[in-house]
Amino acid sequence: MERIPIFILVILYFISTEVACNGHTHINNNVQSERRALIDFKSGLTDPNNRLSSWKGNNYCYWHGIGCENGTGFVVSINLRNPYPIENDIPYPLENEYGNQSYLNLSGVISPSLIKLKYLKYLDLSFNSFKAIPIPQFFGSMKNLIYLNLSHCGFIGEIPSNLGNLSNLQYLDFSSKYTYHNDFGYSSDLFIKNIEWMTSLVSLKHLSANNVNLSMVGSQWIEVLNKLPMLIELHLDNCNLFGSIPSPSFVNFTSLSVIVISSNRFNSTFPEWLLNVSSLVSIDMSWNILHGRIPLGLGELPNLQYLDLSWNFHMEGNISQLLRKSWKKIEFLNLGMNDLHGSIPSSIGNFCNLQYLDLSDNNLNGSLPDIINGTETCNSKSPLPNLRELYLENNQLMGKLPNWLSELKHLEKLHLSDNQLQGPESSIPSSIGNYCNLQYLDLSDNNLDGSLPNIINGTETCNSKSPLPNLRTLYLEHNQLMGKLPNWLGELKLLEELHLSHNQLQGVTLIR
Repeated sequence: MERIPIFILVILYFISTEVACNGHTHINNNVQSERRALIDFKSGLTDPNNRLSSWKGNNYCYWHGIGCENGTGFVVSINLRNPYPIENDIPYPLENEYGNQSYLNLSGVISPSLIKLKYLKYLDLSFNSFKAIPIPQFFGSMKNLIYLNLSHCGFIGEIPSNLGNLSNLQYLDFSSKYTYHNDFGYSSDLFIKNIEWMTSLVSLKHLSANNVNLSMVGSQWIEVLNKLPMLIELHLDNCNLFGSIPSPSFVNFTSLSVIVISSNRFNSTFPEWLLNVSSLVSIDMSWNILHGRIPLGLGELPNLQYLDLSWNFHMEGNISQLLRKSWKKIEFLNLGMNDLHGSIPSSIGNFCNLQYLDLSDNNLNGSLPDIINGTETCNSKSPLPNLRELYLENNQLMGKLPNWLSELKHLEKLHLSDNQLQGPESSIPSSIGNYCNLQYLDLSDNNLDGSLPNIINGTETCNSKSPLPNLRTLYLEHNQLMGKLPNWLGELKLLEELHLSHNQLQGVTLIR
């Protein structure tokens, strides 16, 4: 074999050494650049509780809140979300390693050195206190960002339109922390004048702009957001949107799962184009001025689990027709404070997944059904096997309390006040004691007569020495109850509130 001349071997040695050294130098330079960028970022922050005390030394990948790419040392994530936030200026009661009432807020100035972190994909600064400064314009230059959470940070001013440059962004939350109503109308610390820039966020899956003033956007918001083909969640609570809810020229929300447009000023009928979005799991349009009929088609949306149309005051419909629809996956249904009429049908028992039902403050009439369906449909021995909260107060319901009410095994809250419920003697059945999980029971302001049962069930059912072992609040006032106070009232171990006034009850019971 031909031998390689010695001078060529020497040249190859020096070339390979230089390449190796340059490569090592390149990596070292990157590491030093990333570290300097983080130190500059930290230098602008005010950190009264030393959350960033670990930000020292050379191994920044182990600093609090920092995530690095394996092998390269490039910073790919910064998560400095306040772990003990103050939402809406109401602090959570805290006991933690930093002491009680320590909220761990970062404040100060956000350094543009973050631009040097070329591989940064995840940035979360939420629930800190960058008061009275605008959202930095340079965020729009961080084009590798996939996740950006600037919510509840106290930023002010206009949302920078150059955030539209972040075409890789999948999650964007700039919900405002400070919003209020004053004598001159709605006010917010953050606002958007023109929303057109959002059409460039072609990868966006989650958008939250709660409490951001969108009043200057007008009806443009729906057409713009309809151009985001991957959008899954849309949260626009309390954004001062008003007027009618426009219909897009074509419905492109093929992936939309969650829409929250509550607490606005929409004076509109329900947007029926949403009935064509079969991917919807959650709809919240509460606290608006919606009117007209609630579409029956809502009950046929195949994936709907959560629907809140409460506090619109003027939404109409026949509850019997509405509840006869499929509602296959419904877990949360709130139609309270509207103008519904009719009687509750027995088909309600088919809602196997239902956990929360609120039909309060409507014009429902008739009696509660004697028997409800569901034991076979839900493969359960009891109806509505997952129901935990039931609100039917302030209607015109009448008749006696049906037996199936006491078979709701997981019920925690039952509100039936301000109706015309009545019945024969012992109109409150002894089976009431079977509510093993019940915490709140309100039967006040009805026409219930007769005596309270001397004995109630439950000690065996609930495997407890006392009946209603979790009951904390009991309202029975303003009825026509009479007779002696039964001993079991004094055996309610967790009872905190007991209201019996405006009846004809007599006697004394010992509260233990």
